[in-house]
Amino acid sequence: MLNEVESAEVSNGDEEAQMISVSEEPPITAGDEVIQALREGVRLLPPQAVKDLLSIGVCVQCIFRLFGVHGHNYSCFSILQSNLYAVLGELIYLDKQILDNTSPKEYSIRHSSKDSEIEPPICSICLGILQFFYYDDKEQPVRKNCPHDLAASISEVVKTEGHQIDNFSFEVSIPPIIVENEQAVRYVKFYLKSVPPIIVENEQAVRFYMESKYGSEPWFHNTFRPECISVKDALKLYVVTPLAMSLDIQSSPSSFHVRLTYSHAKASSRTNFSEGIQDSKRRKAGEKMCSDTKKSLHGLLEDESSECCKLPLEKVSQPCSLSITCYRKPIYIGGRYLKYSRNVSQTRWIIDDERMGEASVEEIIGGTIRPMCRGDNYKFHAAGREDIDVRMLGSGRPFLVEVQNARIVPSEVAINDIEEKINNCKKVLLSSMVRVKSLKVVGTHGWALMREGEMEKQKQYAAIVWISRPLEDEDLQNICALKEMKISQKTPIRVLHRRSPLEREKIIHWMKIERLAESSQYFLLHLCTQAGTYIKEFVHGDLGRTYPNIGSILGCMAEILQLDVTDVKMDGFNTD
Repeated sequence: MLNEVESAEVSNGDEEAQMISVSEEPPITAGDEVIQALREGVRLLPPQAVKDLLSIGVCVQCIFRLFGVHGHNYSCFSILQSNLYAVLGELIYLDKQILDNTSPKEYSIRHSSKDSEIEPPICSICLGILQFFYYDDKEQPVRKNCPHDLAASISEVVKTEGHQIDNFSFEVSIPPIIVENEQAVRYVKFYLKSVPPIIVENEQAVRFYMESKYGSEPWFHNTFRPECISVKDALKLYVVTPLAMSLDIQSSPSSFHVRLTYSHAKASSRTNFSEGIQDSKRRKAGEKMCSDTKKSLHGLLEDESSECCKLPLEKVSQPCSLSITCYRKPIYIGGRYLKYSRNVSQTRWIIDDERMGEASVEEIIGGTIRPMCRGDNYKFHAAGREDIDVRMLGSGRPFLVEVQNARIVPSEVAINDIEEKINNCKKVLLSSMVRVKSLKVVGTHGWALMREGEMEKQKQYAAIVWISRPLEDEDLQNICALKEMKISQKTPIRVLHRRSPLEREKIIHWMKIERLAESSQYFLLHLCTQAGTYIKEFVHGDLGRTYPNIGSILGCMAEILQLDVTDVKMDGFNTD
């Protein structure tokens, strides 16, 4: 004999929706405060509407979403799928609305037993995402009992990757088809006056069906709201807390990200609609739809025979595929490098499968930093560059090594070890070619400083110059007297094959000449210039493409024999 149930008052006109009070509650196996609190919230749901949603393939979690039931449902990670079905089963049981002609006791047993071989169907809205049912990377079906189980799988991936982390950010990417379905539910009515119609498949059909059947009920517009929580946000609420507990860290804005990427075979055919959704999101609030669009939407709402409103919904035969990844945003390790060799390029230089030079600054520095950070890869960035035959002396050239997906963010002690390893490489030849100083971990602001300072910095050089006549004392005075001299430089002939043919104005801030002993036609030219000045061309004139130049100033031929960069002045990358 069924337990006695006191029937609630039945609504008519503007009266309250049907409510249920219980004189004797059927037992639910969970039996804790969370389930009790959830039961209290579910009692307020309209039983017949819940029954209808279940019958057309909507999962329990999506029903809760659509009706705005949340709180303990999301915060308690120990709630099993079977418990959720039991709570809704109780609601239907109390209202004597049993699915599939199943007895109340059979319904409770079928959905509350963890060992039951009968699994609930894949949700026609979330495609199994909120049921924690998915295909893994081996295309094998996986069904988790609760968010805690899914969090445990995610935690295992994170720990296997070996990341050193203090907190994490959680991301979810879902197939366009789910976005489409949800947006239809949320926007078709709520944003009717401000966005284009979004009329597609499952959730749209659910919304239209529910509105056509229950739209006149007082509860409909109060509880079945279009601005319900999304599948993506609901999954985050389910998983983040147990994941944080499993990893023993907090979830907060972080450079370390845990990402769940769901994909589905149906998603590929929804590209056009997805673009429409994005367009609707970009519309300004209050922007009105064109009259034709409104008429089309209203026509679909009123046309009960519309193809997109047909029920039952198409049965979902397979869940989404899930890829679990974790990664750290790039970290930047900056400092200054010195290059003592005239046969080392700044970056790896290969021509026709043949290496140019003995090594590169990029490989010596980045090749040491990456493995010590356990990164996947690295990129080398520098404030300008010197030719392979030019040494970088003095204070050194500012650089950044961008380490991608570093498992370890090096401490100050580790940074000192990296610097020591580069400067005292076991390969003695390499340690005599390149050294680093002032190495440290910098934030993304270091990248901004690098780009900003690249064109604003000043650079100092020392060049050995030959001229076609003996150097005179008057030449020294004339050169030293030139301050903030503007020159015009066309793209040098030697780089014209890979640079745009432009004409640039540059500034020579100051110059001075140092005589070399026992030589009247050779001297050491010291100069400070604006960033981007071609020094070799400033000396010999590049067949008149740089003017004025040292040759034109001294009234003779001039050639540069050797060049060194002696200082790169750049704020934010000062040496200690």
